[in-house]
Amino acid sequence: MPRSSRKPRRLVADGRTYLWTLRHGHRLLEDGGCRKTLTLRPHPPGTGGLLRLVFDEGPGRYVAGYTAGSGEVGAVGVGALNLHEPGTVRFLLDTALARGWDPGERRETQADGWTFLEAAVIARG
Repeated sequence: MPRSSRKPRRLVADGRTYLWTLRHGHRLLEDGGCRKTLTLRPHPPGTGGLLRLVFDEGPGRYVAGYTAGSGEVGAVGVGALNLHEPGTVRFLLDTALARGWDPGERRETQADGWTFLEAAVIARG
C-alpha cells in the first residue's frame, strides 16, 4: 500500500528539492466525477510557486476511486500511470519544466494532467 498521499513526499531533481502530494476529489459542478490532483512545490516553502496537474475523469479517461487507495489514472488506447510512484512524478515534473514551468516564479500554475499522459506512459514503458 502506498504511503499516505496527505503527507508531502520529497523529490530531488537537478539539485532542487520539491515536495509533492496527491489528492483525490470530486468535481462539484458537471457530473461530480472523480479527480486526482498532483501538486509539486519547491522546498523550502516560499522559494517558488505551485504546480498542480489535474486529472479529471471523463469519456475514455478514468481516475481510480478513493476507496481503492490507488493513484492510478488512465486513458483508453493510451495506458495508465500510478501517481504514487516517484519515477512517474519525476517524469511529469521534467515534462512540466521542459514545457516552460518555472518553479522559481512565485505563482500557482495549474495544468491539464492528461496532456502529459501519453508521453509519460511511453517513457515509463
